[in-house]
Amino acid sequence: MVKAVIFDLDGTLLDRDLSVEKFIAGQHERLNSVLSHIDRLEYTSRFIELEKHGYVWKDKVYEQLINEFEIQGMSKEHLLEDYLTYFSDYCTPFSNLIPMLEDLRNNDILIGMITNGYTEFQTGNFRALGIEHYFDAILISEKEELRKPDKRIFERALERLGVTAEQAIFVGDHPLNDVEASARAGMIGVWKRNPHWQSANADFIIDGLDEIPGLIQKLGSR
Repeated sequence: MVKAVIFDLDGTLLDRDLSVEKFIAGQHERLNSVLSHIDRLEYTSRFIELEKHGYVWKDKVYEQLINEFEIQGMSKEHLLEDYLTYFSDYCTPFSNLIPMLEDLRNNDILIGMITNGYTEFQTGNFRALGIEHYFDAILISEKEELRKPDKRIFERALERLGVTAEQAIFVGDHPLNDVEASARAGMIGVWKRNPHWQSANADFIIDGLDEIPGLIQKLGSR
């Protein structure tokens, strides 16, 4: 029987692609005095290309943007500070996030989160979604000094929730860092389909968060 569901954050609960697009559009407008010579769509698309879905930290991205677009009067540190300050204002959830979490809560399912990233930044992002109070355990890689796909961070989450690996499912969008890594820890791996990857070696594949309660019922009936 499933007693706990543990989630990834970016690309799973947080619609990161849409959030980044909205943030970059806002940054282009907010810092228009130094970015006005760059087409907004070109600035947005190049940012997204350089950051590689969040796996390249933004100081390197902004350094490259400054060089390529010949940005004057604005350092990479200033651009990074703008990112750290304002990104959470643009955080957008995937559809059915709150109803899904409410359903899990109403059925006494423990809820956890494991996310790679900087503690303050990621905390600001999930708080912006208004979901912190639903979670029984939240593990952020910087604070834990462990990163996915290290299976120890999954084992630590299971320990904090007080469940065994066989009693938990992990839902994430990254085929390796989320799905295969959680499977190595003994959990049921669920891939939330992401257009950036063609496939994943998952126990189950879903397209939307609204499918999770039904999946839990299906597993419980086995």
